[in-house]
Amino acid sequence: MAVTRLKRKDRRNKAVSRMEKQRLKLATNIELGSRSAQSTKDQLAKNSAIIAQLEAAAK
Repeated sequence: MAVTRLKRKDRRNKAVSRMEKQRLKLATNIELGSRSAQSTKDQLAKNSAIIAQLEAAAK
Protein backbone atom coordinates (compact mmCIF):
# COMPACT_ATOMS: atom_id res chain seq x y z
CA MET A 1 0.00 0.00 0.00
CA ALA A 2 1.47 3.33 -1.06
CA VAL A 3 1.79 6.25 1.32
CA THR A 4 0.10 9.35 -0.03
CA ARG A 5 1.86 12.66 0.34
CA LEU A 6 0.07 15.62 1.84
CA LYS A 7 -0.50 18.56 -0.43
CA ARG A 8 1.41 21.74 0.38
CA LYS A 9 -1.62 23.44 1.97
CA ASP A 10 -2.27 20.44 4.23
CA ARG A 11 1.38 20.19 5.27
CA ARG A 12 1.32 23.88 6.21
CA ASN A 13 -1.93 23.48 8.16
CA LYS A 14 -0.46 20.53 10.04
CA ALA A 15 2.66 22.52 10.99
CA VAL A 16 0.69 25.65 11.94
CA SER A 17 -1.71 23.59 14.04
CA ARG A 18 1.19 21.94 15.89
CA MET A 19 2.89 25.29 16.57
CA GLU A 20 -0.40 26.85 17.68
CA LYS A 21 -1.00 24.05 20.19
CA GLN A 22 2.53 24.46 21.53
CA ARG A 23 2.10 28.24 21.86
CA LEU A 24 -1.19 27.86 23.70
CA LYS A 25 0.34 25.30 26.03
CA LEU A 26 3.20 27.65 26.92
CA ALA A 27 0.95 30.71 27.23
CA THR A 28 -1.58 29.30 29.69
CA ASN A 29 -1.88 31.18 32.93
CA ILE A 30 -1.92 29.49 36.29
CA GLU A 31 -5.05 30.72 38.03
CA LEU A 32 -5.58 30.73 41.75
CA GLY A 33 -7.51 27.69 42.87
CA SER A 34 -6.76 25.73 39.71
CA ARG A 35 -5.39 22.21 39.83
CA SER A 36 -2.15 23.43 38.30
CA ALA A 37 -1.46 25.89 41.13
CA GLN A 38 1.95 25.55 42.75
CA SER A 39 1.99 23.26 45.76
CA THR A 40 3.26 24.58 49.10
CA LYS A 41 5.30 21.37 49.41
CA ASP A 42 7.10 22.16 46.16
CA GLN A 43 10.85 22.73 46.55
CA LEU A 44 10.62 26.01 44.63
CA ALA A 45 7.95 27.29 47.02
CA LYS A 46 10.09 26.29 50.02
CA ASN A 47 13.11 28.09 48.55
CA SER A 48 11.05 31.23 47.90
CA ALA A 49 9.77 31.22 51.50
CA ILE A 50 13.31 30.92 52.89
CA ILE A 51 14.56 33.74 50.64
CA ALA A 52 11.66 35.93 51.78
CA GLN A 53 12.51 35.23 55.43
CA LEU A 54 16.19 36.09 54.85
CA GLU A 55 15.28 39.32 53.08
CA ALA A 56 12.94 40.30 55.93
CA ALA A 57 15.66 39.53 58.50
CA ALA A 58 18.25 41.57 56.57
CA LYS A 59 16.12 44.73 56.74
